[in-house]
Amino acid sequence: MSVRKGAAVWRGGLQDGGGTVALGSGAYEGPYSFRSRFGDGAGGTNPEELIGAAHAACYSMALSNMLATDGHPPTAVETTAEVTIEPVDGQQTISKIVLHTVGNVPGIDAETFRGYAEKAKAGCPVSRALAATPIELDAQFSA
Repeated sequence: MSVRKGAAVWRGGLQDGGGTVALGSGAYEGPYSFRSRFGDGAGGTNPEELIGAAHAACYSMALSNMLATDGHPPTAVETTAEVTIEPVDGQQTISKIVLHTVGNVPGIDAETFRGYAEKAKAGCPVSRALAATPIELDAQFSA
């Protein structure tokens, strides 16, 4: 069993405060703020961006593993996750995630790739953790 850590500190009020977020591995530490979350994006990262990066990384690994396990090792799998946050019933809510992935996989066709892409969407650990949120997939095949 693996346990991974992330940490955050927030000081001040919501709109005038600020914080730092850090990965337990030490690979990233940086600021986050109200502006970086709900404004123009300046002032650091935000939780939704971090969720998107985690989801894109997990999904790419899961898809690559499924393909390689079945004898189709990919040349590359590139994924971007768009995480939408908006008011729902008066509460800020992550209302949807769209995974945009491009796979370069020798020896298979686009339809086969799409099947693997759908399986990976359902099976990657981050997708499973976020199962309460609608997750859409835009899978593109590059031969």
